[in-house]
Amino acid sequence: MTVRHRTGPPRAAASPVDFADFYQAHFHRLAVQLYAYLGDHAEAQDLTQEAFCRVLERWNRISAYDDPSAWVRRVAWNLATSRLRRVRTAVRHLARQREEHVPGPEPDRVALSHALACLPTSQRRAVVLHHLAHLSIAEIADQMDAPEGTVRSWLSRGRATLATYFTERQEAHGA
Repeated sequence: MTVRHRTGPPRAAASPVDFADFYQAHFHRLAVQLYAYLGDHAEAQDLTQEAFCRVLERWNRISAYDDPSAWVRRVAWNLATSRLRRVRTAVRHLARQREEHVPGPEPDRVALSHALACLPTSQRRAVVLHHLAHLSIAEIADQMDAPEGTVRSWLSRGRATLATYFTERQEAHGA
C-alpha cells in the first residue's frame, strides 16, 4: 500500500483532523487486526500504541495526507512483522540449543551438605575454605578477619562434629 500525499490545493471543506479524534477512530480497529495477525492481544496493543506514538511525532505532516490511517496502519504492520521475525529467530535459536542433562548430586555429596549444614556458620565456612577451597589457615584468617588460632579452633571443632555426624550415621545404617 502506498501512502499518498495530498496533491493540489488543501482540503477546503474539511477542517484539520484532531489527533485525539484520529486515535479514537482508528486504534481499536488496528489493534484487532494486529491481534488476529500476531495472536497476542497485549503485543498487538503495544505495537498499535507504538505506531500511534510515531504518528504523533509527525502529526503536522501526516495529518495532511489523503489517508493518515494508511500511514499508521503501515507502520503498525511493519512493527508486527518485525516482531514476528524476532520471535521466529529466537525460537530457531532455542531449537538449536542442546539440552544438557546433568546428573544429580552423588549420595556422598548430599550427606556432606547435610553434615555441613549442622555446623555453626564460622566452623562451616572455615571447613569449606580449608578443605574444599584449599586455603591456608592464614588465608582463611585474613578472609574471615579472625585470628589464626580462632580459625584452628573452628576447624578442629568442625572436624570433630563432622566425624561424630558420619560415625553416628554409619552406625544407624548398620555399616
